[in-house]
Amino acid sequence: GGGFGGAPGEPSTPVPGHGAGLSYCPPSMARQGSGAMLASGGLGFPPQNLARVVVWEWLNEHGRWRPYSAAVCHHIENVLKEDARGSVVLGQVDVQLAPYIIDLQSMHQFRQDTGTMRPVRRNFYDPSSAPGKGIVWEWENDNNSWTPYDMDICITIQNAYEKQHPWLDLSSLGFCYLIYFSSMSQMNRQTQRKRRLRRRMDLAYPLTIGSIPKSQSWPVGTSTGTPCSCPQCLLVNSTRAASNAILASQRRKLYPGAVRQSSTFAGAALWPTGTGTVAVAGGTAKGEGLRVPGGAFAPSQSVSGGAPLTGLNNLNQPGTQRGAGLGARATVPPGVPALPVKNLNGTGPVHPALAGMTGILMCAAGLPVCLTRAPKPILHPPPVSKSDIKPVPGVNGICRKTKKKHLKKSKTPEDVVRRYIQKVKNPPDEDCTICMERLVTSSGYEGVLSHRGIKPELVGKLGKCGHMYHLLCLLAMYNNGNKDGSLQCPTCKAIYGEKTGTQPPGKMEFHLIPHSLPGYTDSKTIRIVYDIPTGIQGPEHPNPGKKFTARGFPRHCYLPDNEKGRKVLKLLIVAWDRRLIFTIGTSNTTGESDTVVWNEIHHKTEFGSNLTGHGYPDPNYLDNVLAELLAQGVSEANLKD
Repeated sequence: GGGFGGAPGEPSTPVPGHGAGLSYCPPSMARQGSGAMLASGGLGFPPQNLARVVVWEWLNEHGRWRPYSAAVCHHIENVLKEDARGSVVLGQVDVQLAPYIIDLQSMHQFRQDTGTMRPVRRNFYDPSSAPGKGIVWEWENDNNSWTPYDMDICITIQNAYEKQHPWLDLSSLGFCYLIYFSSMSQMNRQTQRKRRLRRRMDLAYPLTIGSIPKSQSWPVGTSTGTPCSCPQCLLVNSTRAASNAILASQRRKLYPGAVRQSSTFAGAALWPTGTGTVAVAGGTAKGEGLRVPGGAFAPSQSVSGGAPLTGLNNLNQPGTQRGAGLGARATVPPGVPALPVKNLNGTGPVHPALAGMTGILMCAAGLPVCLTRAPKPILHPPPVSKSDIKPVPGVNGICRKTKKKHLKKSKTPEDVVRRYIQKVKNPPDEDCTICMERLVTSSGYEGVLSHRGIKPELVGKLGKCGHMYHLLCLLAMYNNGNKDGSLQCPTCKAIYGEKTGTQPPGKMEFHLIPHSLPGYTDSKTIRIVYDIPTGIQGPEHPNPGKKFTARGFPRHCYLPDNEKGRKVLKLLIVAWDRRLIFTIGTSNTTGESDTVVWNEIHHKTEFGSNLTGHGYPDPNYLDNVLAELLAQGVSEANLKD
C-alpha cells in the first residue's frame, strides 16, 4: 500500500482491534528499533504541578499505539476521576466503539464479541502540541475516508507545518513517507504512490495538572527509564485462540459437576451491573458483575462441595496461599485458581493476556476466580561487599567520564559532505529522495540554503552505499543534525565517519559482582552504573540554555559475564564515549520534557526477574543489543582500533 493503511482485508475505520497499521520502511530504510513504541501498562502521571495533555492510546497488532479520539479520551478521564479501578464503556460516547470496554484495573481494552484484549496506556503530551490545540492530521485511505495519524506522527507533522517547512521526511520515525504541505499530500518513497492528507480542527484533548494519588496509579509500569520498542515490551498478542482453547477445556473438565450460587464474586470489574467482592491479597475490594455477550448477567458460582478444579488449580498456587496468609478479609475458597492478571508485562506462570481472558471467561461460565497482585520485580542483586567487587576481565579500567561536547573545528559542513561523496557528472533521471526533485534538475533547497560555492545542480554519490543526492540536499540534512563530522545515508542508514550523540556529561562505572542472572547460572554478573546529574542544555540539545532534569540516576544495568556479555560491555563503553547511550528529550513514562532519556540502545535494569520486560532470562537480548549498537555505527571493528 502507498499510505499508512491497514493490512489487506482490514476495515477502513480504525476502531480498536482493527486499527490502521503503518507502512514501515524495511530494515534497510528505517533505523533499527525506531518503528514501534511500547509502554508498560499503568495510568501514569505527569510531574507535580505540570500541565499535560492526556491522550489514551491502544496497541494494535502492528505494535503501534493508536490514539482514541478527543471525545473518547474526555469520557475515559471522567470515568477515571470517579473510579480509577473501574471500567469504561466506549460505546457510550462513540457508537462505532460499542463492542469495546476498557478495564482501568488491568489497563486493557476488551472486545466483547471476539474476546480480543489489547493493552491501553495513558500518554502525556505538551499542551502546545497538536492534541492540546485540537488539531488532527489525517490521510485518505483506499475507501476515500480519512484516518488519523498516530499521535507522535501528528505532532511531528504539526511542528513542521507551524515552522512553514515545505516538506517533511518521516524516515526518522521509521516510515518511508514524505509529506508535502504545498500539495497537502503524502508520498510513499518506495512505491511513489501519493495520498491526500488534511488538517482539521477537533475537540482539544483533556488537560491534567499534577499527579493522581498513588493508590490510583497502578498497575505500576516500568520504573527505570523510558519505555522502549523492544519485542518483549510489545504486548501485541490477540487472545482469540487462547479463549477458544479455554472454553473447550472448560466444557470438558469443569462442567461435569453440579454448580451452586456463591456469595464470593472474584471476577474482573468490566460492566457495572451487579456487585460483589474481589478476593485480593491483603484485603477486599468491591467488584462488579460481568455481562456476557448474550446479555445475561453471570453471577459468581463455585463447584458444588468445593471440589478441586483439576488442571487449573496450579495456575498460581502460591498466589492463593499468599492471599489467605496475608489476612485477606475475603476468603478464597479451596480450589479457586489465582490468576496474576496484574502482571501485565511479566513472564509469570500464565501469560498475562491469557490470565485476563481466563478470568473473564471463567466468570462468564460461573466459576470463581481470585485476582492477585503481581509479584514485585527483583531490580537489584543481594548486597555486595567492596572486597567482592572485581574488574571485568579483558576490559580496561572501571570507570568512564564524559564531559561537554568537543566541537571539531576546521571542518565546515561543506568539507564534511565533500569528504564522503564522489561527484556524478551525468546523474540518472531519478528522484533525489531528500528534496524529491529529479537529480537532473536543481535541488529543492536552491534559494533556501546559502550554499557557499556548492551549485544547486551538483549531484554526489555516497562512497560505501552508492546512493545519490544533490550536494545541497546533503548539506541541508547535515546542518539539521548533530553536525559532528559524520553523515548517515537517509535511504539505507549507512554511517559515514564516527556518529556521535548528544548525551549530557556523566559517569559510567562497570565491575563484576559474584551473583548470577536468571538464564546464566554458570556466570557472574557485570554491573554497569550510569550516573548523570542535572545541568544546562547545550547548543546540540532541544532547548539550549534551559535546565534539564535527570530522573532515576544512578541507573543500574546488568550483563552476563561471558564472552558475548563482555563484548557488549566493550561496545557500550564505545557508545558511551560517543555520547550515544542517553539523550535529552521527553519521557514516555511521565511525559516530562527536557529530561535525560534512553537513546535506542536497550539495557537490562531488572536483575533477578523479568516482570517489566527489562530483565532476564532473555536469550535474544545480547544479539539484539549488538544489532542496535551496529545501527548506531558501533561495531567490533571499533574494538580493534
